[in-house]
Amino acid sequence: MNRVAGLAEIVLWVYDMDAALHFYRDVFGLELISPPELPNKFLRAGPGGFGIPEMIVLVPHPDRSVEFPREKTKRVLHHIAFRVEADAYDALQMHFMAKGLEVRSGIHPVLKGVRTFYVDDPDGNECECISPEPSREAAR
Repeated sequence: MNRVAGLAEIVLWVYDMDAALHFYRDVFGLELISPPELPNKFLRAGPGGFGIPEMIVLVPHPDRSVEFPREKTKRVLHHIAFRVEADAYDALQMHFMAKGLEVRSGIHPVLKGVRTFYVDDPDGNECECISPEPSREAAR
């Protein structure tokens, strides 16, 4: 029996809410779904199920004196991944490049017939964008 039906949310500490919102809402294009007065910002990342969307939640870090490690080997979070439609993949990758972000390519170690690239958010969290190869999407 599968007890988990899907992923509901990923919660990230952020130091600069404006910069994080700009990245996830304005650059990535996620929809802000929380009320403006709420300090935590909930962004819809996908449709989810059972009336519960897939979400990225940005939470102001409570201790501004503590810095996040910039070295990837010292971080607790390795990366998060977003599923991207095949026909939007190239445009999204170019959009990140046009915004001056470093875009790194990768090869998924398990899934075949997909392509991936990575960008870092303002707090150094790595975000993967993963998509079916165009020919594979057309076959669905």
